[in-house]
Amino acid sequence: MARDIQERIKKLIIDQRLPSGASLPTEPELMERLGVSRNSVREALKALQAMGIVEIRHGFGTYVGPMSMAPMIEGLTFRTVAGHYRGEDSLLQLLELREAVETGLIARLAGRIPDADLAELDALVDRMDSETAADDGHNGRPGAVHTETDRAFHATLYRCLRNPLLGEVLEAFWDAFHNVRTDLVDVPHDPKVTCRQHREILDAVRSGDVLRAERAIREHFGNIRTRLTAPASTGNSNRSYDR
Repeated sequence: MARDIQERIKKLIIDQRLPSGASLPTEPELMERLGVSRNSVREALKALQAMGIVEIRHGFGTYVGPMSMAPMIEGLTFRTVAGHYRGEDSLLQLLELREAVETGLIARLAGRIPDADLAELDALVDRMDSETAADDGHNGRPGAVHTETDRAFHATLYRCLRNPLLGEVLEAFWDAFHNVRTDLVDVPHDPKVTCRQHREILDAVRSGDVLRAERAIREHFGNIRTRLTAPASTGNSNRSYDR
């Protein structure tokens, strides 16, 4: 019954072509339209709010929600953390999901990235070089690539596909993967290898060589996988772990 009411409210949103932020009928109106009790309407709306489909503003009404990937990110993160503590390779599974998506897309980028995006990607890799060249203040070791820089590289790399849903999905995988890694493990890595691999990905897509681009992205993820399966060092860090 509850699921049926949720589906009927979703159908109302679709049939009326309501955008995010649009006002939904009031509770009494929904009760009359759907022929159900107030409690049933409220339960359905709360469930839809948890999915980001509606937004309940107490004292103001109910609106079409942002339909963001936040519930997906939270679900992926929780599933991965829970699996980790059960002794499962859940973080590796999440990495493989990201790898499958990005490897499947990289061929579409080869030779097709606009000059402006290539210039931005060049600047981001140069920034990575600068970040790794700096002393991080820990026993004179080189610094790490900042999470923001790496994230910007991947977002810019796929931007020319002009697929908002794809961008949100990639962001969801990114958020879940990095939230979990920051919480659970301290993964050893060589930041200079991180820079080299990002530069190789960029050079490959710039050249239009599909096979080279696929090989570069696989090498990148293979390196991350190797580090994930290596014995973790003790302690945690707020620095970026590579992507």
